[in-house]
Amino acid sequence: MIGTGYLGATHAACMAELGYEVVGVDVDPDKVAALQSGRAPFYEPGLEDLLAPHLASGRLRFTASVEDAAAFGDVHFICVGTPQRKGEFAADTRYLDEAVDALAPHLDRPCLVVGKSTVPVGTAARLAERLAEKAACGSAAELAWNPEFLREGHAVQDTLKPDRLVVGVRSEAAEARLREVYAPLIDAEVPFLVTDFATSELVKVSANAFLSTKISFINAMAEVCEAAGADVTQLSRALSYDPRIGGLFLNAGLGFGGGCLPKDIRAFMARAGELGVDQALTFLREVDAINMRRRFKMVDLAREACGGGFLGRRVAVLGAAFKPESDDIRDSPALNVAAQVQLQGGEVTVYDPKAMDNARKMYPGLGYAESAFEAARGAHVVLHLTEWREFREIDPAELAEIVAERAIIDGRNALDSPRWRAAGWTFRALGRP
Repeated sequence: MIGTGYLGATHAACMAELGYEVVGVDVDPDKVAALQSGRAPFYEPGLEDLLAPHLASGRLRFTASVEDAAAFGDVHFICVGTPQRKGEFAADTRYLDEAVDALAPHLDRPCLVVGKSTVPVGTAARLAERLAEKAACGSAAELAWNPEFLREGHAVQDTLKPDRLVVGVRSEAAEARLREVYAPLIDAEVPFLVTDFATSELVKVSANAFLSTKISFINAMAEVCEAAGADVTQLSRALSYDPRIGGLFLNAGLGFGGGCLPKDIRAFMARAGELGVDQALTFLREVDAINMRRRFKMVDLAREACGGGFLGRRVAVLGAAFKPESDDIRDSPALNVAAQVQLQGGEVTVYDPKAMDNARKMYPGLGYAESAFEAARGAHVVLHLTEWREFREIDPAELAEIVAERAIIDGRNALDSPRWRAAGWTFRALGRP
């Protein structure tokens, strides 16, 4: 595994679980040391439980030596990030180029290099040429593309029990090798789809674009519900019974964030423009805009709850991660709202079960607490912004005893509103009367 971030570390541990000998490679010595000691440098349920036994058996190890990895591996998975370029919508693929450039000179025998990163369509074809040009064994080092479909908080299960495997290949030999790699999953009847490079690249970005659109659709309906006095949670439930629509990703709220959906739909739009078909994805601009408007709406509701302004008001923010079961704060709607409230004069205190260290590094100016109750002490309004189970199980009557005012705004439509109102709280939520 070239790159041991969220994708690479998880894939390495899971491949070891499937019975393979695995080496993970990274340029960050601290990350390598942490993983080699059995500590994941990020929070992912179940990952450390996989690391420990396979490190102990010697089946799994981590190193900073690309040369060592090249000599060891028959199949090399490239798992580096493709972040959004600064000041642009397009994806930054330089880390892929650097990974290929570092690995290729040490590939002196036939092998398969497999890209797993989310990339603009056309990247695989370009990298295939780069690999053949720079590999010590020339065209005997072949490229394939195998996009990942991991959900943070469920990545181990999504790797060991995926809903499908997609591989983009240019030869029967590459397909045969990947069938060998994934034989345990294929034997478990996981669908195995063989495509060309371009289709395999488009599968991932298309899936993320569709999910983003579905989330923004129900959030657009939330805007209509707010204007009409309707309840978006009841609307969503009614829609979910239609088998053509379904209920997944149909929960209105603060919208999506993280390191995938926002940057992937923007990169998809940018690539469509480069291909001359930008009009095909113009709708994604509105998908992105709807998503961002939800954050502004949450700030508006919080300001209203504070009497029209934040000066001299304490605001408790429950949640920092962009989603539960993760410590990832990339493009976190919760922290974006917290920062906006603080900029407008509010005294903000944040609590999250797993993302506190990351939040402090990125937003050092915010206040932080070691528990939900500590964050809410003396608060004039409580904002529920990441739907951790811990927050859903809070006793509203107990919390009511320590706040300055019993006002809560549910940014995720996940709390039991009758229970909170029965405890004397003024309860507001996005898309609900």
